[in-house]
Amino acid sequence: MTNAPADSRAAPQASDQYVQSLARGLAVIRAFDTDHPVMTLTEVAARTDLTRATARRFLHTLVELDYVRTDGKTFALTAKVLQLGYAYLSGLSLPQLAQPHLEELSLKLGESTSAAVLDGTDIAYIARVTTRRIMNVGITVGTRFPAYATSMGRVLLAALPPAGLKDYLAAADIKPLTPRGLGTVPELLAVLDTVRAQGWCLLDQELEIGLMSVAAPVYDGPTKVVAAVNVSLQAQSVAAQPDPEAYLAAVAREIVATAKLVSADLTARR
Repeated sequence: MTNAPADSRAAPQASDQYVQSLARGLAVIRAFDTDHPVMTLTEVAARTDLTRATARRFLHTLVELDYVRTDGKTFALTAKVLQLGYAYLSGLSLPQLAQPHLEELSLKLGESTSAAVLDGTDIAYIARVTTRRIMNVGITVGTRFPAYATSMGRVLLAALPPAGLKDYLAAADIKPLTPRGLGTVPELLAVLDTVRAQGWCLLDQELEIGLMSVAAPVYDGPTKVVAAVNVSLQAQSVAAQPDPEAYLAAVAREIVATAKLVSADLTARR
């Protein structure tokens, strides 16, 4: 994984409506994450590709606005940044509906579970239950990954209408992220056909070596896929099972059942 903030979307093209200073300020906020909760000025500048002088101005503006705190040497976000996403998240009942079902599945399997939605060419995590850390990059609500390289992303891509999938393929930069990862559009399309046919997706060490996951779609109504849920697995633990294939099939049944429970709650809240 790179040292840059996790956001695989290309930078927006400048227009007469584009406010560069706002974009830079948001980049400074996004530079802080689970792996970089406290940083020096130099570290923030490096992670945002800003000069030290520019990064300093944005950081101290955020300090004055109470979004960032500093001890004079290092900087960290304050809880006030949660307000930036609250209006959006509070309008979604999905995270609240999914959370108890994810917790139940996590307790049952002893593994981390998540829910995500498709946002541009990425997935964005909207709910998460962590049992142990099995990735080099910490995952929290708001974490983003390229959709094509994740189990939840593939579930969501498989549900897109042809025009939507065509737009996605035109915008996405599809390349292998690990030696096991797919890297071409035909490979991805073949995988999506399999996902549609079986109703769930298995990802085997294509996002990060050692990490596997199984995902299933969440529906709002009979046909509209709005999100996906998954369970993360250690490849080594799966390989140690007496029958790895049977174990993965059992996990798939569990995640599909969980997705159906979330879907039922989501549809019922109408």
